[in-house]
Amino acid sequence: MQNPWTILDSREVYDNRWIRVTEFSVIHPNGGRGIYGKVHFKNRALGIVAMDEERNIYLVGQYRFTLDRYSWEIPEGGGAVDEEPLAAAQRELKEETGLVAAHWTKMFDFHLSNSITDECGEVYLATGLEQRTPAPEDTEKLTVRKVPLEEAYRMVEMGEITDSMSVAAIFRIKLSMLESHRS
Repeated sequence: MQNPWTILDSREVYDNRWIRVTEFSVIHPNGGRGIYGKVHFKNRALGIVAMDEERNIYLVGQYRFTLDRYSWEIPEGGGAVDEEPLAAAQRELKEETGLVAAHWTKMFDFHLSNSITDECGEVYLATGLEQRTPAPEDTEKLTVRKVPLEEAYRMVEMGEITDSMSVAAIFRIKLSMLESHRS
């Protein structure tokens, strides 16, 4: 499909080591003039559903500055776009939880908020878990919690887990489990 937007001009309004914000002067698809802001992420978002043999998954809790609230999430992090995503996901899982996994399966790709950002993400299922020592970044104060998949699913349903990557991953793994029981 052809792009219905016309870009008249653009200017960078903010840049740091994680994001760049660009403002565009545009002609909208309906013919009107306006502006559009785009947040460009310099890293790829990565999420990991770390699941043991008893179908427990690991959640990471932390206070999210942007939300001004505590958030329960699957282990997540960023990988440079020139870094192999699986290697970055493995590093993030070990950093945040201390877990290493023998088996990795890519679950899905997604865009986190495609109305304002180009951020892409990948979610992996990690199994065959072994506990090691976590090494969170200096900016992270994390709580790691192991919960049954059913409990994580309930937390999503009750609004206790609201992080988009975590919600999508928990729903996807729950759906996969339901489909495998039907087969």
